[in-house]
Amino acid sequence: MHIHLVPNRGSTPTILLRESYREGKKVRKRTLANLSHLPMAQVELIRAVLKGAALEVAGSGFVVTRSQAQGHVEAVRRMMARLGLPALIASRPSRHREIVLALIAARILDPQTKLATTRSWHATTLADDCGVAQADEQDCYAAMDWLLVRQDRIQTKLAARHLKADGLVLYDLSSSYFEGTTCPLAQRGYSRDGRRGSLQVNYGLLTDDRGCPVAVTVHEGNTADPATFLPEVERVKNDFGIERFVMVGDRGMIGSQAIDALRAQGGIGWIAALKSASIRALVEDQSLQPDLFDETNLCEMTHPDYPGERLIACRNPQLARLRAHKREDLLQATETQLVKIQERIGAGRLKGQDSIGLAVGRIINRYRMAKHFTLTITDTRFAFARKEAAIAAEAALDGIYIIRTSVTAECLDAASCVRHYKSLSQVERAFRSMKTMDLKIRPIHHRLADRVRVHLFLCMLAYYVEWHLKEAWRELLFTDEDQAARATRDPVAPAKRSAGARAKAARKGHEDGTPIHSFPTLLADLATIVRNTCKTTAADDAPIFSVTTQPTPLQQRARELIATFPV
Repeated sequence: MHIHLVPNRGSTPTILLRESYREGKKVRKRTLANLSHLPMAQVELIRAVLKGAALEVAGSGFVVTRSQAQGHVEAVRRMMARLGLPALIASRPSRHREIVLALIAARILDPQTKLATTRSWHATTLADDCGVAQADEQDCYAAMDWLLVRQDRIQTKLAARHLKADGLVLYDLSSSYFEGTTCPLAQRGYSRDGRRGSLQVNYGLLTDDRGCPVAVTVHEGNTADPATFLPEVERVKNDFGIERFVMVGDRGMIGSQAIDALRAQGGIGWIAALKSASIRALVEDQSLQPDLFDETNLCEMTHPDYPGERLIACRNPQLARLRAHKREDLLQATETQLVKIQERIGAGRLKGQDSIGLAVGRIINRYRMAKHFTLTITDTRFAFARKEAAIAAEAALDGIYIIRTSVTAECLDAASCVRHYKSLSQVERAFRSMKTMDLKIRPIHHRLADRVRVHLFLCMLAYYVEWHLKEAWRELLFTDEDQAARATRDPVAPAKRSAGARAKAARKGHEDGTPIHSFPTLLADLATIVRNTCKTTAADDAPIFSVTTQPTPLQQRARELIATFPV
């Protein structure tokens, strides 16, 4: 028996199973079956059987000796290459550079301590692809020390890429709690993590106007925000070589002393905001009248107390309602607890002016409502009442904030100044990503001050790669693709997503049915691309080969977006 392919003009051939036999001296053929309906792979197997080949059950001829997740590692490494990160860190290849690149990628893929990282990166192709399979935690520490020496040079290169003359520079400060007691940077200070009384370190992040990170600086945990601002200005001007630029910082960062210093230097503008006490002073001297906002939510003004500056007053009605609701909740909660103290006094369980005062103080301090209550305390009596006039005066300022800037109206109109001040949210988003969501900068376990500094620098470099990945993958994520609308929308009103972004969020998928991801879930999806290390069972010394999972259309699109992302 044999397989016979009969060509058909213009169509697929007919596949016949035929048998040869003799009739006298003549050889004849007869058709046993028409196999045209079978896939060609099955036809070839039948042909092999007819030729006497020995067949085995599929999969029994080789074994998989190892499986490693590859897709998410490949995506991160491709973006690192696209950004030129290896050359940015060091122009020449070295073992230290490869370990640093592996630590940056590991911080994005699976953030852990350095010891745990050297244990876990073998589960993926990261260690093999970076050539650091034999590296241990001591090698990581040595590479970190090597990187710290190059930090200033690397940040100068990043500034040359992303900061430009007469452009905007965003700066903000955050903190993270610390594990241990021996690091000199770890001090008690204002905790932005809500961990009162714990040791912490402060770090300032410098970005361009889009929130792309450029530099990070580490400070002791008790360093005040304004004390870190002017050194960053000096860095941009002297180290980065930019003479004219505009610094954007929050109201606690850019105060009167900092502005005086900026004026003395010349060429440096600023965009900040007034504190509530300063806004109250403008209202009291009638320079700002709340009824101005009956017809508009934004107005521009000047004031002799702020020479050479423009003041842009804004009122957000939604924010006003939120603050009024929160204040009333706090007032009611305070009153509820104060009534309980009165009941304790009436029942004779609480006596003495000092004891009563301590109990009242604990309640007042808990809700921070002392300025809104009149308190009367004696040895046997306690009374309280709301300060209605003070509450009304504060309510009049609800939702009002004032932007102060030295930038002229010819360079930036009032609406643009407000938008640029609100762009500080990009830095806050970076802090959220670095601290909690993706990179998990905290808790900090390092004991030496320089190791803490380089740990934070590694996290900043990891966020630099992640920031560009998120930009490249906008169409695959729940993020808003219509970024141009940000330059034209109402700067005071609450930000709203575009119609396309709302549609993505509603249907949880693209129009073709493929799912929409968050950044972590897209990385997890890419991780299903696996590299399998295999060998045949023919002999113990049989050669080893690898088989990699074929990407899905979504995974292939993620690759394409990295390859075409403009850098």
